[in-house]
Amino acid sequence: MRVLNSAQMREADRRTIEEIGIPSLVLMENAGRQVVAAMEAMYTDLSDRQVAVLCGRGNNGGDGFVVARTLLQRGVDVSVFLIGNVSEVRGDARINMEILGRLGLTTVEIADSQAWELHFSEVTDCTLIVDAIFGTGLNAPLSGLIESVVADVNASGIAVVAVDLPSGLSADSAEPIGDSIEAGLTVTLAAPKLPLVLPPGETRAGDVVIADIGIPSDILDTVDGPRVELLTRASMRELITPRTPDSHKGDYGRVLIIAGSRGKTGAAHLAAVGALRSGAGLVTVATPSSCQAVVATMGPEYMTEALDEAAGDPDEPGEDGGLDPDNVDGVLEIAGDVIALGPGLGRAPSTREFIRTLVDRATMPLVVDADGLNAFSDAPEKLAGREGRDVIITPHPGEMARLVGMSTDEVQASRLEIARNFAVAHHVYVVLKGHRTLIATPDDKIFINPTGNPGMATGGTGDVLTGMIAAWLAQLLDAEAACKLAVYLHGMAGDLAEADEGEVAMTSADVAGHIGDAILELTARKRVERNTT
Repeated sequence: MRVLNSAQMREADRRTIEEIGIPSLVLMENAGRQVVAAMEAMYTDLSDRQVAVLCGRGNNGGDGFVVARTLLQRGVDVSVFLIGNVSEVRGDARINMEILGRLGLTTVEIADSQAWELHFSEVTDCTLIVDAIFGTGLNAPLSGLIESVVADVNASGIAVVAVDLPSGLSADSAEPIGDSIEAGLTVTLAAPKLPLVLPPGETRAGDVVIADIGIPSDILDTVDGPRVELLTRASMRELITPRTPDSHKGDYGRVLIIAGSRGKTGAAHLAAVGALRSGAGLVTVATPSSCQAVVATMGPEYMTEALDEAAGDPDEPGEDGGLDPDNVDGVLEIAGDVIALGPGLGRAPSTREFIRTLVDRATMPLVVDADGLNAFSDAPEKLAGREGRDVIITPHPGEMARLVGMSTDEVQASRLEIARNFAVAHHVYVVLKGHRTLIATPDDKIFINPTGNPGMATGGTGDVLTGMIAAWLAQLLDAEAACKLAVYLHGMAGDLAEADEGEVAMTSADVAGHIGDAILELTARKRVERNTT
């Protein structure tokens, strides 16, 4: 589902009106009625509430006038307040405001702070407020009268339904540009907007409903501008096809996972389980020879290979020598369809050289995570995809910060831009983990994942994801699709684990243990009943 900015929404409106021939007045009518439908679904006692509709002077206010009329016609006690001068309301909004008057519902004009102070008690006598002051057209912080209105509404504690966007947020940025309405429900029109699906703006939107107001999906999909999409259950379900009865393990890909070191064998195991639970036909874990026995005993379903280790420093007997770089060609000889590289490998100098050499020489697709990424922190230009070989990197914000020479806070403040720029510049797929994990592609697309929860902020969940991406890459043979499906299912598995264990107690093993449940839930409509007759 496309996420649109303000310019894209204006263009979608224009094309719908001029090319398709749907009048703007019809779009406004659809918007207002869809908002009321969402309110009825959210508030089962809506007919018993007193509703205050706060309208601006533009089209968002026009939507609000339609909301008020629809509520009035359904017997709801509704009051309407115009934040501005009546004389400044024009076009479709004016038409709908005047219709209200002919129906006997007076619009209260709030032209200045004194008028707001006079009528604010009427607003607070209500039990639900509709915010239809500003929509996607806002591009500057609120000030003056409207800033006071927003502050008072937020302080009132009354539930707020926002039309399209909470007033004060900009459709062009997930970062709030100033104070805004704090809504409990936002009914956004035609397509989601950045501050509704990304932090920190999303915290001000409450529950989000995407309302179909009649703009054709082809227009939403083809409008020019940045390509940002929200992953949806329906689009992810299409990526999984039922297995044929005569299939065998070779049909579902061979994954080699290079992972683990002393004290970090669990990372190798979790990545392997993530791959197996995601359907990989064969999984092999290549791990330092000193760790092979430990890793092998953790899971009988995967195979293991011992990696030669470099000699350690005799003055540091407790330290790993790391992996022997001379062993890279031997590892590539046993590689399958996909290599996943990095979880728990450690940062020994020889391991760093091993990783860099392998990435340079490998001809098959790579998924690089954790210490695999840290090996390139001082030479990110060497971490690049090339024709015929996809590279997927899966950094958390700290690893991303090391790759781009910034602080973690700076990365978090500009996640979308940093992921996009790195993906395009290095021709790699970037899976930037965290709340609302982002997937950036070499061809300048961004995908936002809506699944997952804070309980996944625990050691090992990233290792599970690495294995999942590798498994789906081996099956789908499409890096973009593999990233999207694995990330979505990873979050779903986390949500199911949270439902069983709670977000405090859940572990990465719980996430891995719920991957199968997530796949079953996602593909429920694709289940085929066997004919036993």
